[in-house]
Amino acid sequence: MYTPIPQSSSPFSASVQNPGLHIWRVEKLKPVPVAPDNRGIFFSGDSYLVLHNGPEELSHLHLWIGQQSSRDEQGACAVLAVHLNTLLGERPVQHREVQGNESDLFMSYFPHGLKYREGGVESAFHKTSPGTTPAAIKKLYQVKGKKNIRATERALSWDSFNTGDCFILDLGQTILTWCGGKSNILERNKARDLALAIRDSERQGKAQVLGSKPPLKEGNPEEDLTADQANAQAAALYKVSDATGQMNLTKVADSSPFPLELLIADDCFVLDNGLCGKIYIWKGRKANDKERQAALQVAEGFISRMKYAPNTQVEILPQGRESPIFKQFFKDWK
Repeated sequence: MYTPIPQSSSPFSASVQNPGLHIWRVEKLKPVPVAPDNRGIFFSGDSYLVLHNGPEELSHLHLWIGQQSSRDEQGACAVLAVHLNTLLGERPVQHREVQGNESDLFMSYFPHGLKYREGGVESAFHKTSPGTTPAAIKKLYQVKGKKNIRATERALSWDSFNTGDCFILDLGQTILTWCGGKSNILERNKARDLALAIRDSERQGKAQVLGSKPPLKEGNPEEDLTADQANAQAAALYKVSDATGQMNLTKVADSSPFPLELLIADDCFVLDNGLCGKIYIWKGRKANDKERQAALQVAEGFISRMKYAPNTQVEILPQGRESPIFKQFFKDWK
């Protein structure tokens, strides 16, 4: 069980109740707000909290996990998420987002797309001060995808290029975009938008450009196609209980659509759609505090136990905040 943070020593300010987007990076096990200019930039070695307070008190809380983030950072992020969720009256739907497999909802917060950077908390966002000599910057980003397009930092080498994607070369005061002949129009538009965003939000120095262009390897359009949700029938429902002092799972149904009466307000449930890349946790409004607060931990343990991919998405739904996608697994749930 993640150790809760006392309410009296909350690391979050009262502004978490304000509408809009709030982002924190976990630094030395504490949440540090991300400046608006740096929203959409995520370091692979870090973990983040992203809160969106929408209209009619609809909130979504996302835990973003970088591919190289440490277990300590991930654990701290989970503890902070539990605390923030409690501060907000357990109103938010919670989501676990892993780098490279973010949900459509998460991506919608960043109209210019996501930009992944190597390194972690020690890699600060450096800005050039007036009158100082600009630092030499050489960064290459690959822009890839069809719907959820991401820019990922790559090695500054022609080996990183292919004809099927777009690339951004950030040289500080000079920013170049290069689009392969087989790249799609969405990638080209996103590369342009990202280049403009870098220009407007990051002020860094010049560096030398790449050398002469060698022959490039062919791009594979198939890599851009995201696998559709395979089959809603590939699902099972488990009841979560701590009656014995430990969190136990009991399968209550092994195929959908499930009878709606299986969801009991006194308990929490795991809806396993892991073969299609997602796990849902449903928290009954009368479930005890331990069961509700352990939802993320239960999900992570379940993913490990079932040997699902580490980047499996997790969505934690309080009773009354169920999404249409979740409801489709049940009979006659309008």
